Parts: sequence; structure tokens; C-alpha cells
Amino acid sequence: MRIMFEGEIFRWTAREQDWYLVALPADLSEEIREIPRMPRGFGSVRVEVAIGSSRWRTSIFPDASRGVYVLPLKRAVRDAEGIGVEGVVTVDLEILDV
Repeated sequence: MRIMFEGEIFRWTAREQDWYLVALPADLSEEIREIPRMPRGFGSVRVEVAIGSSRWRTSIFPDASRGVYVLPLKRAVRDAEGIGVEGVVTVDLEILDV
């Protein structure tokens, strides 16, 4: 399953280090929840992501407070793509756990 979406960057500060994430849209998160797959830690789903010319593999995680999956944005990707600590990014995401 491959999806493209635009998402707003937000900061998660629940730990000592700040993490920057993008929330997937609710309808896409619901579709992903419905995909049969083996359970993984923290409910994560393996994905391949492209933002601009950067491509990497990571996992998306369910965010109970938002009711959607969230995608962590690595610092190296933010730096390479000129992504700041806020704004909107276009994400090309492929679900690998199918």
C-alpha cells in the first residue's frame, strides 16, 4: 500500500530529547489499522518514506491522543530537505508490513 499526503510537523517533548513528527490523516490511519499483519512493538508499522529527494525506512506509530499514526522525521532528513520545526510537508509513504 502506497499513499501520499500532506501533514503538519509537530514537536513531541515527552522525553529529554525533542522529536519532530508528522501525523497521518485519520482516514489513512484507519485504513492502515485494518491491514492484517503480525503485531510489532508499540503497534508500529514498517514503512519506506520519501520527502523531497530523501528516502529512508522507518516505522510509524499509533498516537492514542490524536487517534492516528505518526511518522518521526529524522534530523538528517530535516536538514537535507530544509525542513524547519514547523510547517507542512508532502510525504510519499509505502507500507512494508503487508
